[in-house]
Amino acid sequence: MFPGAIDVLPATYLDQLGTIFARFTTQDSGNFSYGVQTAAARYFVKTAGDPADTRPYLDFDGRVALLRTAAELARSLTHHTLPVLHAVIESAAGPLLVYDWRDGDLLHEPAARERFRALPTAEILAALDALYELHAALDAAGWVEGDFYDGALIYDFEERRLTVMDLDTYHRGPHRNTMCRMFGSERFMAPEQHALGAPIDTRTTAYVMARTAQVLLPEPPPAHQSVLLEATTTRFSNYQAFYEAWLTASSTTADSVASRET
Repeated sequence: MFPGAIDVLPATYLDQLGTIFARFTTQDSGNFSYGVQTAAARYFVKTAGDPADTRPYLDFDGRVALLRTAAELARSLTHHTLPVLHAVIESAAGPLLVYDWRDGDLLHEPAARERFRALPTAEILAALDALYELHAALDAAGWVEGDFYDGALIYDFEERRLTVMDLDTYHRGPHRNTMCRMFGSERFMAPEQHALGAPIDTRTTAYVMARTAQVLLPEPPPAHQSVLLEATTTRFSNYQAFYEAWLTASSTTADSVASRET
């Protein structure tokens, strides 16, 4: 259905493809994204934006490079939290990444975040379980967290479904902090993301995922709280150790609930 390349601007092509029902053209990154309705389905299409725009913190070549990272990540694994990448279409304005459209509310928005935090603890834990399972798969594929925060999370309150997006800044393999203060939200960042030359690796992923729970889960069960405290103080040695501890906490909590109900 999708061509490998186009010789018109992305917005022109998308107007020909179907109806653009949403435009996201004020992103700090400089990316332009679109919601497109065709006769077959709805799609989310992400582009590198205006090649001549020098205002974003990344220049056009940098934005293109991150889109190619996003495509590489999407092709490296499948998971129910990740929208399917259907095509990468080349253009003079950089690649167009064509994903499934996912309904839901962006958890970076205060109203949506507070609505999510007010959900039953079991429902929040189920969403975190999905997020951590995804990162176990990413970790196994060699990906290290980069600039993750609640702006990467969409929650469909009706379907109780979490969607994870915008993982463009994830990195294939361990690396060093070359920026001092790296890109990211202070609420989620690990200490090494503020230290020039510090290693950025699976321990970083574990820390950031733990901070995500501390932001989104108001009252963690005791077993989960212990895991989150360890992840953000003494630290786990790698992401897998954190994930296994989380799964053990979930099992402990489930057993405790079951014993109270019998």
